[in-house]
Amino acid sequence: MRSGTVWTAITGTGSYIPERDVPNAHFFRHEFHGEDGVRLERSSAETVAKFGAITGINARRYVSDDLNTSDIAFLAGEDALDSSGIDRESLDYIIVAHNFGDVSADNRRTELVPTLAARVKQRLEIQNPGTVAYDLPFGCPGWLQAMIQADYFIRSGDAKRALVIGAETLSRVCDPHDRDSMIYADGAGACIVEALNSDKPIGVVAHTTRSDTREYARLLRMGPSYNPDFGGEELFLKMQGHKLYEYALRTVPRVVKDCITKAGLTLRDISKVLLHQANGKMDRAILDRVYKLFGNDRASSSVMPMTISWLGNSSVATLPTLIDLIFKGKLDGHRLMGGETIVLASVGAGMNVNAVVYTLP
Repeated sequence: MRSGTVWTAITGTGSYIPERDVPNAHFFRHEFHGEDGVRLERSSAETVAKFGAITGINARRYVSDDLNTSDIAFLAGEDALDSSGIDRESLDYIIVAHNFGDVSADNRRTELVPTLAARVKQRLEIQNPGTVAYDLPFGCPGWLQAMIQADYFIRSGDAKRALVIGAETLSRVCDPHDRDSMIYADGAGACIVEALNSDKPIGVVAHTTRSDTREYARLLRMGPSYNPDFGGEELFLKMQGHKLYEYALRTVPRVVKDCITKAGLTLRDISKVLLHQANGKMDRAILDRVYKLFGNDRASSSVMPMTISWLGNSSVATLPTLIDLIFKGKLDGHRLMGGETIVLASVGAGMNVNAVVYTLP
């Protein structure tokens, strides 16, 4: 007979980082327009240079034309299964977080039926009908919210194992005439989470989520190209960057603090802060505000691992990819050991914000 409390712990990680490396110089030949449809007076090279200085992004990864979101979700999931060593037929859930479904290179219409999770389960050749596969669209915080849902399933006793994937191909929904398009990237990350019994808190210790839709629902939205002569009726991902930046700085630090407090911990107990890789400058400002909320001085850069400079913003894939790189010792200067506690947080379309406090077994 088992003793202790049931906790939700990560027992395997995986990711798919596309091979196509797209440096900032790629955008020198782009013709950028403003929201009013007028071409920007500043040269493309100047626009790109300013963008790099603000965001900290030097490059990003795009998928090859033969791959869709469900393909890279499958590859990340397969990687996670291999690292965990579990029997895939024992999975109770497969949850795939994304926002745009499959958008192929030669047809930019979003394809959502069947769900990406159903496609992943088929590709994994899982026969068990008890492995429930479903999608979760929740903006950039989608993967972390899927982890929270998996935690509920496991804590309730409804499940013992789940595969949680975040995958996106934002390059397929970018407006080439919008300077914000340089932020977006492609990628996929995944985690196997399992029920573990322990008398001490391990795994997911606490989580917090909020949705601010009344005022901020359309800070990220779909809209026509900024170039009135491009795209026809096609819609592209658009954002009100300045307002989103202000919202994130006001909201994310408080959610992170509330989650740490909910776990009965203080900032001194946290080894690493893993933030959704949205914007380098914004993430650093968020971390500094978290420290100030706890009465601390400016945060050390060693506390917050970053991948945005070379991977860009791949939405739901940034956090699980970051976790995979750290857990497998592939991110220089960042290591984690059993017993250490980290906090994960994300912000995105909705607007939605969430955070999870996690203690390594």
